[in-house]
Amino acid sequence: MPCLTGAADATPEEDPPELLDRGARLVFESNRPIAHVACDLGVPSETLRKHVRQIEADEGRRPDLPSSEEREELKALRKEVYELRRANEISRPRRCSELDADCPK
Repeated sequence: MPCLTGAADATPEEDPPELLDRGARLVFESNRPIAHVACDLGVPSETLRKHVRQIEADEGRRPDLPSSEEREELKALRKEVYELRRANEISRPRRCSELDADCPK
C-alpha cells in the first residue's frame, strides 16, 4: 500500500533532524523497511534513506561510504586545490598572441 501522507511533497528543510534521527533509530531497532518507517513519520523515504546511510557511515557500519568527517575533509581539500590552481593561473605569465592588443609587436 503506498504512503498517502504527502511526504513526497516535503522539502528537506521541513524535516527536523530530530525526526530523522528518530526514524533512523526505528529502522535500526525494528528492522522495518525504510520506506515504511518514513511513511509512518510522514517524511520522504529518500530523505530518511540518505540519513540512515550517513549514520551508518559515521558509526563505521558502512566502510564503503565516507563519514561526515571525511566528507568535510574532502570539501576543504577540493576548495584548497581550486584556490591553488587559481593562484597558479594568475601568477603564470601570459603568452602573447597575434590577437592580443596589449602585447608589443
